[in-house]
Amino acid sequence: SSLIRLQLAPLTEAVEPVDFEEYLITHPPIVESGPLRDLIEFPPDDIEVIHTPRECRTVAQAVPEEGDTDAHVKDSVRSYTEDWAIDDLKRRSMSIDDTPRGSWACSIFDLKNSLPDALLPHLLDRAPNEEIDRHNEEHRKANRHRELFALHPALDEEEPIERHCVPEVPKEHFGQRLLVKCLSLKFEIEIEPIFASLALYDVKEKKKISENFFFDLNSEQTKGMLRPHIQTAAISTLARSAIFSITYPSQDVFLVIKLEKVLQQGDIGECAEPYMVFKESDAAKNKEKLEKLRGQSEQFCQRLGRYRMPFAWTAIHLMNIVNSAGSLERDTELEMSLSGLTLPFNTTLWIVTEGDRLSDEDLYKFLADMRRPSSVLRRLRPITAQLKLDISPAPENPHYCLTPDLLQVKPYPDSRVRPTREILEFPARDVYVPNTTYRNLLYVNPQSLNFANRQGSARNITVKVQFMNGEDPNNAMPVIFGKSSCADFAKEAYTAVVYHNRSPDFHDEVKIKLPASLSDHHHILFTFYHVSCQQKQNTPLETPVGYTWIPMLQNGRLRTGHFCLPVSLEKPPQSYSVLSPDVPLPGMKWVDNHRGVFNVEVVSVSTIHTQDQYLDKFFALVHALDEHMFPVRIGDMRIMENNLEAELKSSIAALNSSQLEPVVRFLHLLLDKLVLLVVRPPVIAGQIVNLGQASFEVMASIVNRLHKYLDTSQDMHGRNGLLSSYIHYVFRLPSTDPNSPSPGPGGLGGSVHYATMARSAVRPASLNLNRSRSLSNSNPDISGTPTSPDDEVRSIIGSKEKKTNMMSSLGLLAPYALFHEELALQWVVSSGSVREGALQQAWFFFELMVKSIIYHLYFTDRLESPRKNRFPERFMDDITALVNTCISSNQDLELVERLNTSLAFFLNDLLSVMDRGFVFTLIRAYWKQVSTKLYALQNPTLESLRLDFLRIVCSHEHYVTLNLPCSLLTPPASPSPSVSSSSGFSTHVQDQKIANMFELSVPFREQHFLAGLVLSELSVILDPDNEGMFGLHKKVVSVVHNLLSSHDSDPRYADPEVKARVAMLYLPLIGIVMETLPQLHDFTAMGSSGEEAEGEGNSLISQTVAMAIAGTSTPTPIRQHGSFSAESSRSLLICLLWVLKNADELVLQKWFTDLSVSQLNRLLDLLYLCVSCFEYKVTSTLTFKKSKDMKAKLEEAILGSIGARQEMVRRKRSPSGSAFGSQENLRWRKDMTHWRQNSEKMDKTRAELEHEALIDGNLATEANLIILDTLEIVVQTVSVTESKESILGGVLKVLLHSMACNQSALYLQHCFATQRALVSKFPELLFEEETEQCADLCLRLLRSCSSSISTIRAHASASLYLLMRQNFEIGNNFARVKMQVTMSLSSLVGTSQNFNEEFLRRSLKTILTYAEEDLELRETTFPDQVQDLVFNLHMILSDTVKMKEHQEDPEMLIDLMYRIAKGYQTSPDLRLTWLQNMAGKHSERNNHAEAAQCLVHSAALVAEYLSMLEDRKYLPVGCVTFQNISSNVLEESAVSDDVVSPDEEGICSGKYFTEIGLVGLLEQAASSFSMAGMYEAVNEVYKVLIPIHEANRDAKKLATIHGKLQEAFGKIVHQDGKRMFGTYFRVGIYGSKFGDLDEQEFVYKEPAITKLAEISHRLEGFYGERFGEDQVEVIKDSNPVDKCKLDPNKAFIQITYVEPYFDTYEMKDRITYFDKNYNLRRFVYCTPFTLDGRAHGDLHEQFKRKTILTTSHAFPYIKTRINIIHKEEIISTPIEVAIEDMQKKTQELAFATHQDPADAKMLQMVLQGSVGTTVNQGPLEVAQVFLSEIPSDPKLYRHHNKLRLCFKDFTKRCEDALRKNKSLIGPDQKEYQRELERNYHRLKEALQPLINRKIPQLYKPVLQVNSHSLCELYHCVGT
Repeated sequence: SSLIRLQLAPLTEAVEPVDFEEYLITHPPIVESGPLRDLIEFPPDDIEVIHTPRECRTVAQAVPEEGDTDAHVKDSVRSYTEDWAIDDLKRRSMSIDDTPRGSWACSIFDLKNSLPDALLPHLLDRAPNEEIDRHNEEHRKANRHRELFALHPALDEEEPIERHCVPEVPKEHFGQRLLVKCLSLKFEIEIEPIFASLALYDVKEKKKISENFFFDLNSEQTKGMLRPHIQTAAISTLARSAIFSITYPSQDVFLVIKLEKVLQQGDIGECAEPYMVFKESDAAKNKEKLEKLRGQSEQFCQRLGRYRMPFAWTAIHLMNIVNSAGSLERDTELEMSLSGLTLPFNTTLWIVTEGDRLSDEDLYKFLADMRRPSSVLRRLRPITAQLKLDISPAPENPHYCLTPDLLQVKPYPDSRVRPTREILEFPARDVYVPNTTYRNLLYVNPQSLNFANRQGSARNITVKVQFMNGEDPNNAMPVIFGKSSCADFAKEAYTAVVYHNRSPDFHDEVKIKLPASLSDHHHILFTFYHVSCQQKQNTPLETPVGYTWIPMLQNGRLRTGHFCLPVSLEKPPQSYSVLSPDVPLPGMKWVDNHRGVFNVEVVSVSTIHTQDQYLDKFFALVHALDEHMFPVRIGDMRIMENNLEAELKSSIAALNSSQLEPVVRFLHLLLDKLVLLVVRPPVIAGQIVNLGQASFEVMASIVNRLHKYLDTSQDMHGRNGLLSSYIHYVFRLPSTDPNSPSPGPGGLGGSVHYATMARSAVRPASLNLNRSRSLSNSNPDISGTPTSPDDEVRSIIGSKEKKTNMMSSLGLLAPYALFHEELALQWVVSSGSVREGALQQAWFFFELMVKSIIYHLYFTDRLESPRKNRFPERFMDDITALVNTCISSNQDLELVERLNTSLAFFLNDLLSVMDRGFVFTLIRAYWKQVSTKLYALQNPTLESLRLDFLRIVCSHEHYVTLNLPCSLLTPPASPSPSVSSSSGFSTHVQDQKIANMFELSVPFREQHFLAGLVLSELSVILDPDNEGMFGLHKKVVSVVHNLLSSHDSDPRYADPEVKARVAMLYLPLIGIVMETLPQLHDFTAMGSSGEEAEGEGNSLISQTVAMAIAGTSTPTPIRQHGSFSAESSRSLLICLLWVLKNADELVLQKWFTDLSVSQLNRLLDLLYLCVSCFEYKVTSTLTFKKSKDMKAKLEEAILGSIGARQEMVRRKRSPSGSAFGSQENLRWRKDMTHWRQNSEKMDKTRAELEHEALIDGNLATEANLIILDTLEIVVQTVSVTESKESILGGVLKVLLHSMACNQSALYLQHCFATQRALVSKFPELLFEEETEQCADLCLRLLRSCSSSISTIRAHASASLYLLMRQNFEIGNNFARVKMQVTMSLSSLVGTSQNFNEEFLRRSLKTILTYAEEDLELRETTFPDQVQDLVFNLHMILSDTVKMKEHQEDPEMLIDLMYRIAKGYQTSPDLRLTWLQNMAGKHSERNNHAEAAQCLVHSAALVAEYLSMLEDRKYLPVGCVTFQNISSNVLEESAVSDDVVSPDEEGICSGKYFTEIGLVGLLEQAASSFSMAGMYEAVNEVYKVLIPIHEANRDAKKLATIHGKLQEAFGKIVHQDGKRMFGTYFRVGIYGSKFGDLDEQEFVYKEPAITKLAEISHRLEGFYGERFGEDQVEVIKDSNPVDKCKLDPNKAFIQITYVEPYFDTYEMKDRITYFDKNYNLRRFVYCTPFTLDGRAHGDLHEQFKRKTILTTSHAFPYIKTRINIIHKEEIISTPIEVAIEDMQKKTQELAFATHQDPADAKMLQMVLQGSVGTTVNQGPLEVAQVFLSEIPSDPKLYRHHNKLRLCFKDFTKRCEDALRKNKSLIGPDQKEYQRELERNYHRLKEALQPLINRKIPQLYKPVLQVNSHSLCELYHCVGT
């Protein structure tokens, strides 16, 4: 049955939640105080309102200087200076992000081991099991990790949806900031002061994008030339560096530098002449001329020092510099043209002016040309100069900065230091940022003047600009900012003069500081002067030639923009300033008939003037209400009080038409005013006017406009940043006290003309709500609250209602009309587009409402009142209506998503302030609605939205409390059962049905409402039948994961008892995960990185999969594995482990007791999966440049005692040495930067990797310890119930699996302890039932015995010893463990790469020591048996170690493997293993014949044992059957006494000891033979196979085999004469360096056609590398070696080529090439010698030694070198040598003659060698030496005769060969043939007499030759 039985309500429906507030009242907490008590209710100080002072950038705050300013200015300034109002729901939990993911404090696992492999104390004592368990548990629970999730990274989500980012604090806007330092400006000559200005221009936008920065780099001496004109310079004007801001950086930005000099007589071209002519290098030569020039300059400075003239300009293309960033220092030689500079390289510093014109238009043209050098620029005349600028990105907080308003920016340590100026940006496009500081500037830019039509002389024209607040000349205000080296402010500014030009262009910029309040008298006055440059008698210096002006206000609004003004010739008349100059004033003379001749632009940068008519009108009307001054003038209208209401409403509606940019700039003020109108309807003409609806509508539309156009500034929830920061920092409820001096919690200005809304909960002003409450002020100074504030206020208002002015004197007014109630009401009653608009941006109104509620509760002290009566019924209904509207809204998906999250956040907030039961019902309503839709639409998106919703609601700070964690699901019998608080809740548990706690039953879901929803979602979505939800797995798992993770790191729940309560909310998770087991990702299949996959390990995996299907009992067909991703599965499993770790153990045990066997098995399968899932993966990325030793140490630190080497790793990691010493809040994932910066990149990643590895290791350890804890509980369950033993196998399986994975030392200790306890409780489990697991256990223990960490070895040795002892106690013999251990050792040794025998030796020693110290068993055979086993293991181990040493020496390696395999002769399974290891090694080296032999031996071994087991006719009868394949096979016969009978369990249990195994081995053998080209052997193998397949009637296999046979025989035919099998060499090895090989001789089999030189080179090279090249010598001859004559310190190798040797009788059977190359045991080699010791001599003294070697086995064998066991020598006398030679020659001739097809070349070669005259020691000579006379020694008669017959045969063969050759040759070789024939006849004639002489004695009866004498002859010859 399903684990989850539901009572009545299906999971898809939400149940009725408990009435939370009611429940808390009726169930008073039992616990008095402490962490448990805190779970029950929210803390009292949960909400507070904080006023944080606003950060001010500048030292002094920017406020207007004048005192009395108008209302609008006051409001604006207040909005820029008042404190931020922040409502705070205290966060006590750490958010997931802040939890350090396992900081260094993790490494509490520090195992300090004293002695290596100390014996475990008390191991041999017999303690009761309970005692052992308790002891183990104590150890296991000590020093555990508190937080599991700290070790586990969260699922990678883009951004967790429940995180509301705190919006950015509103602050002044800056773009990218560039710091420009002006270092020096140098011309070829220095004769006068030069003044410079810098500004940024954007060519594409054709716009100047910054104000000017004025500076001069003149020396004090040069400045001195201007003495009469210098005022004292203010320090702000001495700046030489400036910070520019660029909001829209682009390729089109230029830095333009313009230079001016003092006005002098003459065209600019003439004035610049000297700069072009003179060179600095010629200064000495031109000294007088320069002096003269300097004198002239000084005169001009004295007289005209007040005026400037343009001189030169240049530009720098910024992007070039920014792109080549770095230090942007440019020491550049600049060339200046008439007005310009250039950089020699392409950092474009350019050139320019034609003396008269440089308007902006021209400038943009030139700048555009600068990017492509064009003719335009070439026309400009360059001046060489050197300008040094340093351009770099501005630092974060530069010191000594002044704002554009000359305020000092913090930090400003010393006022006397030369400052840096911040330069105001004029952004190229709109910037949408609300104003946050007071700024009020005006820029006046005169552009051009046209005096062409003016009579009279006016040529050198300058314009004087003044800002006047009246018409008297004294009214000029000192508000014009100074340029460089002058005062801060001046009353006038002059433009530069263009010499002799009647219509000049200007490019001056006059910057003015506007007064905060302007009146009609403020205006700008322009006066035009003619300056006379020449000094003439009685000519004044300047003559006024015209006047014009601009009034500042027009209809109350600031005038800005382009003006084309007429210029008057006379001073303007009285009160001109109110009118504009366009008005034709009577009796005035104008230039050019009152036409516009003067172009000027006025730009304002102001946070007071909106410069938008709609905003202006709205603000003006609102202030009119405040001031109560009627009529109001707005624009050209006068508004009386009676039409104010209509105007107000229309102005509110018209706000929609205003420009977006000013709306954003004045956003805070605008929203404040709208809120005020909602809360306090104004009283107009005695009537209360309700503007709530209008204000709400316009708010909705403004919010939507921002959302639509400024979508870049939105966060992940679609909240516009500007709006969210308004709510967070700025919004507050309007103030209560009109005269409030402090901008306290209220401070929205405003006075009394507001009605009190009857609905509001009023408090009299006497309560002084104006204090800003903070935490410290916990005892508010309330003197005493009047009985009913409502009545009191009503009476006051009642009596004063008509006399508004009276009220103002009383200072009483309505406190808040409750904004949230009003807002909810307006929203509910709205309709149509307004309602849509509000829903679009629901989040905004929701958040406003919440902040308003919090303010209201806070300032009315309602936070202590019970939640049920905090709000009126009507408000609750409005909220319900709103929530329903939100749920039922059916818009496009994007909107629905936004609404969904907004609603969730809203409800989350409400849980903090409202009746929680009420909020739960809202959540339930939402739930039902979504369920209904889901049912109708089957759309997973809805489910996904619901998950988001749930996740946000559950991210509530007090989520645990909201779930009533302390409630018990069945009501307790008495209201407060007397239970001591310390016992936690385990004692209550008996009262209720355990199942209710573990299932999503209705009571569970009612009490734990939110947790119930989360787990129901999980259960429903993970349900395998619910296919549509497949895509949501990851999402729903991460909801649970994040929840648990946040509980885990929450300091409030750190106490274990509290954590157990929290875990109680998640008990059903265990059941849910058990249900999903079949779909989880199969981590076991990935194979563990431990050496799990070792032969028998493989079977382990597949079984697991099979068993894990449905609990071992009934294997269902197949596990639908892996419908979950690995990531989701891992997350789900870590959640499961968290619950198991933190839940109350008694509760778990009770529940386990209730589970059925199959369910418990499923739980164990789940744990098995967990082991694989959290296994520590050794990453290869941890590579270090350090030595291997270092790496080993690190691995040990990580894998071993995780943290044993914590110090070492820590030192490596942190540059400072203490990087994560304490658990400082290292935010792990995103920004591990604060310790990164100073270590180079490589180290950074390594440190991260190490840290990650450390954490992963800790996670693996903790996860496995939790699994161990759980296994212990399961075992206890079994012990308690005394049934269900069947599940112990499962427990063991999980334990073994965990041992097989990579584990830390810490875990293994506990694991072994548990394993020992388990074996001692249930000994028969291992030795009788789970025998296969016994084998596994031995392997695991043995592997741990070879660990490098002593603790692990100590525990593993102890476990292994006890295992032997327990096995012995059952039956006085521990054969099973003996055999398993031996087998384990072999597989460990054979497969493990990083296996260390030294450590294993220590463990074996430890086991021996235990055996010696074990008093109880001293009298038995046990100690001896242990000793035998240990020694046997040791021997195998030693050979294995040698194997490691000889890893590079293939022959030696195979020899050792061969020896080990021989050592396992009695253990068939192991011998088989080793034979297969050998086969593998051979295949790697392409020795296929040898590999085939290994497989044949394996098959023979299997056949032996199979024939002992069962007698089947068709199976081979042991190894005899295989003789035809190889004569060596007989060594596999099982005949010794100690053969274990194969029916003894556990012997021959491997997969090969079956018929199928045998067939497999033979098939592999056949294929190896085939690869070796030995097709005849393939046939022999198949002869054994065919009967088996025939018996099985397996036609398919037979068809394949015959196919292969056909192929094999085909190849024999096809490759006739082309096959080559091997070359053989005798190798003798001499020298003590070789160890046991010394004086051994082998036959080596090498690949076919190996030359002697090759093998010699290989061996010499190999041993040379091993012993040193000078230590190895190859003996060059093949004579017998005399050991005494060799250098004992060297290694000698003798190598001789040998050939197979066959006796004559053998040749009858060895017919084919294959026959002659298979089953070879005898080899021969020949050594020539003479009696006097030389190798070669004349024919008559040349002897020959033939050495015949016999090997111990026949080639090919299972190894490639075989020992020589027998050696015989045959010595041939010279005549015998001659006979052999002649026989060989004759054979060659015969072969060449009869070859088919004939081979002429070959034939001619042989002939030439036989009959050629030149042949030295040729046949003729042989005959002359041996046949010329009959030998004197009768013993040689036979030889003489034999040789004579040989020559006869030889001459005959020569003749045949000549004949054959004649038939083959062409005409061209006829001469050659004749020559050969002539030679032949000559030879024949010479031989004739020698051949025909017979020895007469031979034809008499033969003498009895004494064999002794012959032997003596041989003997003497031999010596």
